Amino acid sequence: TAWEALRPAKTFAGLTLAQFKTALQPSIDTRASIESLKDQLAAVQTLRDDADQTSIDTILLVVNAVKGEATEGEDGELFGAMGYVRKSERRNGLSRGKKPAGATV
Repeated sequence: TAWEALRPAKTFAGLTLAQFKTALQPSIDTRASIESLKDQLAAVQTLRDDADQTSIDTILLVVNAVKGEATEGEDGELFGAMGYVRKSERRNGLSRGKKPAGATV
């Protein structure tokens, strides 16, 4: 902008101001393209997040239906195969961490 404001008719390195701007245009265009792609990516990520929330709601609906099904339930084979810990395999009781030696309460 300084060249344009103060010496618009002068040439530097054998380039006029117009030639200089033309030589820089691919860099400017590429940067503009990157910004546009970033905006598109952000929009698509928002769509993905919304779709994921819908998917999670659907998954939970099915899991809850399996848990509530009389022939399946929380202790059924299907529930375990879905990646959940079956009721009969859960640990029971309270677990307390060990106290360091010499600690008092």
